Amino acid sequence: MKTYDLYAIGNALVDSEYEVSDSQLQAMGVDKRHMTLIDSARRSELLGHLQASTSRRTGGGSAGNTVVALAQLGGKAFYSCRVADDELGAFYTQDLIANGVATNLTHTPPAPGQTGSCMVMVTPDAERSMSTFLGATADLDHTALHEQDIVSAKIYYMEGYLAASPTGLQAALQGRQIAHDAGVALATTLSDVSMINFCRPGLDAIIGQGLDYLFCNEEEAQVWCGSQDLQLICQQISQLARTVCLTRGPLGCVLLEGAQQTTVPAAPVKALDTNGAGDMFAGAFLYAVTHGHSHAQAAWLANQAAGQVVSQYGNRLTRETMGSIKTRFGAHVAG
Repeated sequence: MKTYDLYAIGNALVDSEYEVSDSQLQAMGVDKRHMTLIDSARRSELLGHLQASTSRRTGGGSAGNTVVALAQLGGKAFYSCRVADDELGAFYTQDLIANGVATNLTHTPPAPGQTGSCMVMVTPDAERSMSTFLGATADLDHTALHEQDIVSAKIYYMEGYLAASPTGLQAALQGRQIAHDAGVALATTLSDVSMINFCRPGLDAIIGQGLDYLFCNEEEAQVWCGSQDLQLICQQISQLARTVCLTRGPLGCVLLEGAQQTTVPAAPVKALDTNGAGDMFAGAFLYAVTHGHSHAQAAWLANQAAGQVVSQYGNRLTRETMGSIKTRFGAHVAG
């Protein structure tokens, strides 16, 4: 009997989201649509540019968003991460607990320092550009792992952003080996084009000899394969995992399972903010597959949840909204 549907490891980041113009992005020198790692000096500089702007603060981090999505739908999740002994760290820990996610943070006293944070800048075209200060999560290591909880999970999920962290990557890979030896399914996400361009060896190590589930968007797949030919991309990327979810925004999702390709249409929405869309997709998809649903049904649910999150500002949905999506999913499956 499995205790958890999903065990994940990733960066603990508190998101602050700002609505900005393209000219503001250019003035700040922020790389549009991508994630850029920054130091504390650069963070202070950016905050100076944005001091007249209001922000929304939420728990974040890619895998953190994914485990919260799964838990809000009724799944059981465990999240390994690292925060500091500061106000943001307390905020992040309580956010996980409030959303029903088990975590190593309740077992391990946080160290002095600064909790990681991410400045998410959303332009009028709904694209998100992220400047990430890792802080304490840069020191994420194997001590965050709970071996007994990994082996009692159905799926072990590694955040692709950990490819940029030597100790975080080592921890993810150590957990991967534990999961593999216990017969736990393996999953990851390519996370961002910057990870592929600058940290590909780490992603290669996470993928290893293959995964059960891989999540990526079309731009990431194009960069990974060095091609814009969709069929060539599908042929290449499908070799990385038994099931690949290739998301294409308003064009929906292509499920790749060996030579089989299944297109699942997107939810028809007006996009305001793409922050968290891929994380939400992964969380909803993994909830469905761990609760007995087919991959096509899981992709339908994931598209609905991702569509809802891009139609608002912010990377998370409320429990009530997720409950409504779950109800529609039940009707879809029954119909």
